[in-house]
Amino acid sequence: MRIKNLKLKNFRNYADESVSFADGLNVLFGRNAQGKTNCAEAVYYLCTGTSPRNRRDKQLIRHGCEQAEISATAEGRYGEIELYAKICENGREVRLNGARITKNADILGNIYGIFFSPHELRLIQDGPDERRRFMNVSISQLSRPYFTALSRYNKILDQRNNLLKDRDINLVMDTLPVWDEQFSKYAAIVAVKRSEFIARLAPVAERIHSNLTDGAEELKISPEKKYKGDEKELAARIFNELQNSYERDVRLGYTASGPHRDDIDIVINGEDAKAFASQGQTRTAALSMKLAEVEIFKEISGEYPVLVLDDVMSELDLPRRKKLVGFTQGLQTILTCTHAERVLYGRDVNKIKVEGGKIKH
Repeated sequence: MRIKNLKLKNFRNYADESVSFADGLNVLFGRNAQGKTNCAEAVYYLCTGTSPRNRRDKQLIRHGCEQAEISATAEGRYGEIELYAKICENGREVRLNGARITKNADILGNIYGIFFSPHELRLIQDGPDERRRFMNVSISQLSRPYFTALSRYNKILDQRNNLLKDRDINLVMDTLPVWDEQFSKYAAIVAVKRSEFIARLAPVAERIHSNLTDGAEELKISPEKKYKGDEKELAARIFNELQNSYERDVRLGYTASGPHRDDIDIVINGEDAKAFASQGQTRTAALSMKLAEVEIFKEISGEYPVLVLDDVMSELDLPRRKKLVGFTQGLQTILTCTHAERVLYGRDVNKIKVEGGKIKH
């Protein structure tokens, strides 16, 4: 998978710019606050339909403008595709090869993309929400059924939580079983897909981590063990768990069990990384997990994703920079940094200077 060109209009600090990408390593360089990350963000938006930095699309619109436009031509194993997104204050319009897309699920899987920046350290340091987000974004690109099940699960969860706040206890107790059957069905799909994903990811991340640390550290990744089994037996178990928790959930006013409470166990040299990892260990572990995603995408989809690395070189020492650049051979990479020469190391590089919201090849 590769992106051939990208066009930006009134997106962030870009008025009207276009950029062409090479098959291999593309380096967006320039001083800070010039628009390098904005360009990388636009690429990822077309891959996933979301920004890695903001949840509200309207924040992507250039100041003083009413709408922003992003478009790209990409080429994958099934041929060339064109993706276009128009972002307005109150919504957006997305087109694939000229045909309008109305479902979020239809955006996913057209251009595979993986994004990594220093903010991804939250994957290790922050709470379970960040690790669930990591799984959700990755698996959703690879599996539309997962994205659909997750969306339906979240809607039912919201409805169930609203019901639990109702003061009519009889109504609550009569209605909960109706929601719980569907809740359990989609919860089982989500839990099984996540478990399968981590089972694939873990050994790859462990191998990459060992390489990045020259074997000095051992990384172990595993899903929590509370949701094991196939979808049918897991759905039955979750349904029973919900039924046995009615009083607790009513007292709390929310659903206290289910995949929305999932987490990933991350251990470095036998210790819980979330509690004891240093900044350097956290950085290397998070990078290992994101690079492992690249291999998993290739394994499942049959082609490498576009790898977007935003300002990661400043966070790594020289040996790790060299290993990271070596890892990118064979896949299209879009990397942002302040000085292009820091990442050359003898590689053929498409250098793209960004200055004041202008692309200068």
